[in-house]
Amino acid sequence: MSKNYRADVDAALKELDFENNDYQVELETTRGKILLDTWYNEAPEHCKNIVGLAKIGFYDGIIAHRIIPDFVVQIGCPNGTGTGGPGYTIDAEFNDRPHEPGVLSMARTSDPNSAGSQFFICLGRIPHLDGQYTVFGKTADQESLDVVLGMANVDTNAQDKPLEDIKITASRVIEKPKP
Repeated sequence: MSKNYRADVDAALKELDFENNDYQVELETTRGKILLDTWYNEAPEHCKNIVGLAKIGFYDGIIAHRIIPDFVVQIGCPNGTGTGGPGYTIDAEFNDRPHEPGVLSMARTSDPNSAGSQFFICLGRIPHLDGQYTVFGKTADQESLDVVLGMANVDTNAQDKPLEDIKITASRVIEKPKP
């Protein structure tokens, strides 16, 4: 069983002020930088979760373990297989945001309240996911979206795992005062 990172995430979150600041997560990958806006008003617990995990370096070294063209790039499994997580789960926060290119949404099992560290970024408009998965952010700029869309061009195996590792080499949290 993997380590439970809940206490580490909670400790990291004590330094943050979501009421007065917006937070972005920057993922430096072997394919380029992805800057993600988080939508705290839409899904506060999911935003706190990814920001906390990024702040403690949980995502550093993790690969994109599932890429399906015109569908998603999935990241966040410490095992690199889609079977791992941070040792805890968070409840769903469904909202009305559509799953469209660049949207950040939380991966889960068939249990809606089973999200942990795995997330996906949409490569296209995917209406059947709307209201079924928690949307909590989006790529912050065109350059970030282009990096994600470029990942769809890699060769994958029968389980949609890239044949060449696409890795998060570093992650960081950017704090911006709310307007």
